[in-house]
Order: sequence, then C-alpha cells, then structure tokens
Amino acid sequence: MSQANMPNFTPTITIDRDDVVNLLLASIAMEEMGLAHIINAEGEKIQYVLGTLPGITGPPATVAQIIEINESVESMLDAIFKKEMVLESKLKNVIKILDLPVPTGPLNGG
Repeated sequence: MSQANMPNFTPTITIDRDDVVNLLLASIAMEEMGLAHIINAEGEKIQYVLGTLPGITGPPATVAQIIEINESVESMLDAIFKKEMVLESKLKNVIKILDLPVPTGPLNGG
C-alpha cells in the first residue's frame, strides 16, 4: 500500500489577540443559537403530541406516547445541559485570555 503524497505548503495566517477573542466568542454564540433551535424543536415536539401546536393537528396521543416523548425530550435536554457546561468553560477561558497582559515583542521568545 502506498503512502499519501502531501504537498509541502506553509499557509500564512495573521491573526491578533482581538481576532482570537472575537472568533472564540462568535463560535460560542453560534453553538448557543444551535442549542436554542434544538430546544425550540423539542418544545414543538411536545406541543404536537399534546395537540397544542398552532395550525397542526394530529391523532390524539396515548399516555404511553406522551411518556415516550417526555423521556426523549428529557434525554435531549440532558445532552444540551452538558453542552452548556462545556460552553461555559469555553467562555471562562476566553475571559481568562482577556485578563492576561498583552504580550509585547516577538512571540517565539527570541
């Protein structure tokens, strides 16, 4: 089996501390928006099963179906909660970056 042939390239990326902080904050915000959409979808799932979703009616749900949906939503919210803890940690690390003194001189120590 042959080895993959990787081209030799050196990308030039110039990014300063403010750019890093802004990118990190934007990534947190995007993830939070995604989680908000998931939470909204879970709410609509419950509304559909209960027959309270505006403009949409389905067959009446059985108690077993309601319990099943409840367990499904509970599982999803548990996963979202765990993701929120990771995002909180990420935000705290961004705050730590902001609290650090701005380095001066060459970054490579030389």
